[in-house]
Amino acid sequence: MLRYEPGKSIAHRLDPRSKLLVQGGFAAAAFAYTTPRGLVILTLLALCVLALSRTAPHRVLWEFRFVFPFLLAAPVLEGISLDGFVISDATSPALASYRVLLVLLVAGAYIRTTSVRDSRAAIQRSVPGRPGQFLGMGVGFVFRFLPVLRADIGRIRDGYRSRLGTERSVPVRMRILLIASLNRAFERADRFSLALRARCFSWNPTLPTLRFSRIDVPAIGFGLVLFLAAVYGFV
Repeated sequence: MLRYEPGKSIAHRLDPRSKLLVQGGFAAAAFAYTTPRGLVILTLLALCVLALSRTAPHRVLWEFRFVFPFLLAAPVLEGISLDGFVISDATSPALASYRVLLVLLVAGAYIRTTSVRDSRAAIQRSVPGRPGQFLGMGVGFVFRFLPVLRADIGRIRDGYRSRLGTERSVPVRMRILLIASLNRAFERADRFSLALRARCFSWNPTLPTLRFSRIDVPAIGFGLVLFLAAVYGFV
């Protein structure tokens, strides 16, 4: 499972605010440049980000494999017509889907090189007041809660297969999996809420100290260049 792993890569040593800036700039540029040439450049940049974080591309792709059907559905449905499959109609949705895939690769590099506490600290120090505390709290909950839910869904699927549930029709299987997953999610949420109250949850806990260093200067510059390129592309 893709999660934070301590390391000594360049991306690990960057301040989380710098990495958020790069990630936001890359996403903006990806939505501004959807031409084949632009996506080729963005692909090279995404591979560079993965290399700096020492993250294997296939590992990120495997973790986000559940979005592949949705990314493939758009160009397939758009290209289908009464005359057959029209490639020209499917080209634009295919490029848009590939753009989302590149953004997920960069996001995977961020997840692997940034701890939950650092992400929360970066958000709360970037967004002042209670809104920043609320966003930081939400990010912390998602990063900690989502892997648990994914593991629960995996166990539900394994148990269903062991009981020959695969012999049923696809709609029935989807309905049973959805209901069981929602029930488990609500149970987890109740226990999570109880655990927070038992531990005297604080809106403003002591967060780790964040400091920019010399290595952050190129990252900040790179993020700003991506944002400027995105603005230029939209204009």
